[in-house]
This record gives sequence, structure tokens and C-alpha cells, in this order.
Amino acid sequence: MSSYDLVVIGTGPGGYVCALRAAQLGLKTAVVEKRPAHGGTCLNVGCIPSKALLHASEAFEEATKHFPVLGITVGEPKLDLAKMMAFKQDGVDGNTKGVAFLLKKNGIDAFQGTGRLAGAGRVEVTSEDGANQILEAKNVVIATGSDVANLPGVAIDEEVVVSSTGALDLTKVPGKLVVIGAGVIGLELGSVWRRLGAEVTVVEYLDRILPGMDGEVGKQFQRILAKQGIQFRLSQKVTGVERTGSGAKVTVEPAAGGAAETLEADVVLVAIGRVPYTGGLGLETVGVQVDNKGRIQTDDRYATNVTGIYAIGDVIAGPMLAHKAEDEGVAVAEILAGKAGHVNYGVIPNVVYTTPEVASVGKSEEELKKDGITYNIGKFPFTANGRAKVNHTTDGFVKVLADAGTDRVLGVHIVGPDAGNLIMEVAVAMEFGASSEDIARTCHAHPTLTEAVKEAALAVEKRALHM
Repeated sequence: MSSYDLVVIGTGPGGYVCALRAAQLGLKTAVVEKRPAHGGTCLNVGCIPSKALLHASEAFEEATKHFPVLGITVGEPKLDLAKMMAFKQDGVDGNTKGVAFLLKKNGIDAFQGTGRLAGAGRVEVTSEDGANQILEAKNVVIATGSDVANLPGVAIDEEVVVSSTGALDLTKVPGKLVVIGAGVIGLELGSVWRRLGAEVTVVEYLDRILPGMDGEVGKQFQRILAKQGIQFRLSQKVTGVERTGSGAKVTVEPAAGGAAETLEADVVLVAIGRVPYTGGLGLETVGVQVDNKGRIQTDDRYATNVTGIYAIGDVIAGPMLAHKAEDEGVAVAEILAGKAGHVNYGVIPNVVYTTPEVASVGKSEEELKKDGITYNIGKFPFTANGRAKVNHTTDGFVKVLADAGTDRVLGVHIVGPDAGNLIMEVAVAMEFGASSEDIARTCHAHPTLTEAVKEAALAVEKRALHM
């Protein structure tokens, strides 16, 4: 029986980063992973492969539609989907092997198999051949992430009716793709297949896309995606998906009630969200409490109600984001080592990696209104940014929300080119309590897209210079 200071169940971004930090701090650490490769959903069937296909499909569309505008003639591009998928897998393999290297480099023992809590300070590891092994641990961190949320009555076969996993591994471009859910995953994967030639229809129960993000951002982003060719059916609920000989029939009706209609599809992507992955962990065995959404309950130090058992990432409350899990992994490792681990949940960026990108950090207008906080708005469109204009990437805007009394930045929302990178300037500023004036008076290089952030900050006091 092996004994450790810490055993981490799950090696997604939260789990493996937690283990690395714990090892750096001198804790004898082990990880348990049921997949053949480390990295969890994110590296294997989520963040990393989707970004590879987003990048590749963007390049395909650039060559198809935009190269002629730039004065580049290359002939009509041809899609080799199998090779594109190989490109994706090569990136996945490189990342997962990199995690394995880091674990080994830091002296972390890795056990392959399904981990479950077998009692106080005991983790049972069951390998694929059924063999069992017990690890003794002073502390256990549960970092098992999340799984695809199922739509009642709709069976996912990963061939015609697919989750995000199957949508990343299609063998041919569907003629018609119906996406159920207008959240981040649905819009990203829908945009991939739209660029490669699919006719994409997104069905959303709510009356807007990107629920939870700033309302104005959602409205403008929907217009941009519609202009690109994605069709939207908002305030609609899916009541059934029936397999046919050539694909599927999706039955939809108004969310408020009304006549049903049928949409034909070659492939249906179910992307209605994710749920905590806590099944089979033995939580009941040791008495770990969960809430009504199946999330493990923890205190502000990530401790459960059972001494020595902690949880981070998608299995606890908060946004299901890889970087949020990473920061929690570092925090709990530092807490276990006697340091002051901490995560600032007010400054966690959120990015949609479409074209253009969408990024936000901090509060939305809707949240500020709900909280009764008075605020000023500064907006600047990319149509007035020199770099965006010369590159013909002018869709979108930057919006800065600042406290009306103190001018402290409360939230920033960006639709536009490279928004995922642009948002990090603001995240750093907000981490240090910056005002819009601080950002406005910081010299920004010209010509760059970052100048749109500066101009939006200037616009908070209605003194933008370039509009």
C-alpha cells in the first residue's frame, strides 16, 4: 500500500496543475486518471481539439473567401478532412504527452484507473483489467471535472446525434447540422462546421444566445454570426430527435407553447451544457455532501464536510472553465502546504473562440443592474480602430463598465478580433483595482487592436479620441 501527502483524482487542468504545485511545495503527490492520456476533457475532447479545428477551419475560410481581397490567388482550396483531423490529433497528443512529462519531471506518481474514495484517507484505484490498488493519503483532492448534459428523451450515439466529443470527430462535413443550445460549445463547433460547408441551424430555448454573458454582446454577436450564415431559432424547445435512414428529424416548438415543426438534419449536436462528474467516486461511502445540482459542497478553502477531502473545478460551484480549475488547483495545493491560496472569482475571463471572438471579465450590465450598482459605460467600435480597419476585421466593439462613484472597472466585454487576448490587459488591471482612467492614461502601441480598449476606457468619460 502506497502512502502520500496528497492524492488527486483526475488529471484535467485543475487536477494536474494541483499536483504540480503540490509537488513543487514538497508534498509527496500521486494522481489517478481513468483515461489513457492525461489532460481530462479539456486536452482530449474539449478545449484543445476544438481550438485546433477552429484554427484550421478559419484558415480554410481565409483561403476560400478572403485571400482574393488581399490580392492573393491560390486557386480553389480543397478540404482534406481526414488530414485536418490528423492535425487536430497531433496537437492533442503533444499536449497530453506534455502533461505526462511534467508529472514525471516533478516526481508525481501516476496511476491509471478509476479512482474512488474507499474510506478515510484511502483511495481505491481500479484498472481496466479489474485489478484494485489502495492508496493511503493524508489529503485527497477530487478534480474529476464534468460530463455532457443530456437532453431528456434524446439518445446520443456519437454518429448522427452527437455531443461535443462526436462533433470533434466527424468523418465528413454534414450537409445540415442542427445545434441544440446557443452556448459557447454550440457556437464554437457550429462555426467550425459552417466554415467547412455545413448549413447550420442553432436551436435555443431562451430568447438569446450566450446566456449569462452581457446582453448587448449577445445581440450584436448573433447578428454577426447570422451574417456569416448561421441560422437561429430562439425561444424554441426541442421535443424530440428521431433517427432516419439518412440522418435525423428534430422536432421543435415555441418555448411558450405552440405548433410543432420538424427540422431535417444530417447531424444533430446536443450542446446544452455540462454536469459535474461525480458518479462512482464513493462520495456516499464517506459522507461527502453535494448540492441539488450534484456539485460537491466546499468551504472557501475547497474543503468538503469530510476532513482531508477537497474538491476543485467543474465538480464544485462556479463557472466550468479550465483556467478557473487551474487556479483552484494551485490554491488548494498552497493551502495544504500551509500557504495562503486564493482565487479572485471577480476576475475570471470567459472567452468564446469563434471569429470574431467574444471575451468578458467581471460584471455584465444585467448583473450590475440586479445588484443596484450605478455605473458608467464606455464603448468603442472596431470600425474606428486603425489596425482592425486596415485588416478588414471591424466587426464588434469594446465595452467598459466602471463604478459611477469610484471609476473602478467592474466589467469589460469585447466582441472582436483577438478578443481572448485583449481581455487579459483588463483582467490584470482589474486584479490591481484599476479605474477606467488608469487604462485610458496607459500608453498603448499604435497601430494595435489594444487601442480599442484604451478608447473604450476614454469613452467612460465621453472623451474617446477616434470617434
